[in-house]
Amino acid sequence: MLRATACSTEERDEEDEGEEELRDGGVPFYVNRGGLPMDEETWERMWRHVTRIHPGGEALAKEIRGATELPKILVPSVPTYQPTTTIPQRLEAIQKYIRELQYNHTGTQFFEIKKSRPLTALMDIAKEMTREALPIKCLEAVILAIHLTNSMPGVERFPLSFKSHFSGNHFYHIVLGVHSGGRFGALGMSRREDLMFKPLEFRTLMDLVQEFEGAYRGYWHKLRKIKIGQYVSHDPHSVEQIEWKHSILDVDKLSKEELRKELERHTRDMRLKIGKPAPPSPIKDRRNSMGSPLKGPGSPIRRISRVERR
Repeated sequence: MLRATACSTEERDEEDEGEEELRDGGVPFYVNRGGLPMDEETWERMWRHVTRIHPGGEALAKEIRGATELPKILVPSVPTYQPTTTIPQRLEAIQKYIRELQYNHTGTQFFEIKKSRPLTALMDIAKEMTREALPIKCLEAVILAIHLTNSMPGVERFPLSFKSHFSGNHFYHIVLGVHSGGRFGALGMSRREDLMFKPLEFRTLMDLVQEFEGAYRGYWHKLRKIKIGQYVSHDPHSVEQIEWKHSILDVDKLSKEELRKELERHTRDMRLKIGKPAPPSPIKDRRNSMGSPLKGPGSPIRRISRVERR
């Protein structure tokens, strides 16, 4: 029942992340694969998991589930903007909305994110996130941030993930890197305030990465690997897949100058993608390859009668 996404601690780099064991801070967690509302089996499994991982254990679960009145939870509103709202202000509003959804501590990820799915399918999941307004984890936040920035053609987005080491365990985290007006920043979700949002003020990708690396050092984590994807299409109906790891950088084996050169190379690669047409949809490909049956070499020419024309 366990599958991996970002924030896992047991990742095999050569395999697809959808097939790895899911862990969050060293504790396994589940993914809700049955959609919403949850089916009874997933619901009960979630509560059993809560009793195992929460310090309050079974007593906490009984207290919540047995309560006759629970406080009303305010549903955050999806941000809207005036025409005069600047790009940095819009990004801050999006991050505020993501933060208001809160981090998911239940041990069950509510939305299933398959990285191999086309962009249009992932955007449908993002819309569901805004309707349900449930707590999310880091990978869900990346998909949601892509959806909320699709209407900003001046903002380029790319996945940026990290592998860190602490106390014998590896930890994984992912954010959405953003680039606009010659500056880099990031959107995302984390239990740590300085491991998600970064304002649009970093001159180079190296500066942005060093900012995250410094945050990791503050938690005694050693940054081991960085994975950077390509720019994501702004077309919510695109059938192309997100390129999650165009560049995989082994921080342990690279000097600071070598890391800088690799990040500069990746920045150039991302710029080259801008303006390239997205691959056509399979429906269009199929339509173009079929052709008219009347044009086939073995098809006889049929004269249309006056009645049929009329």
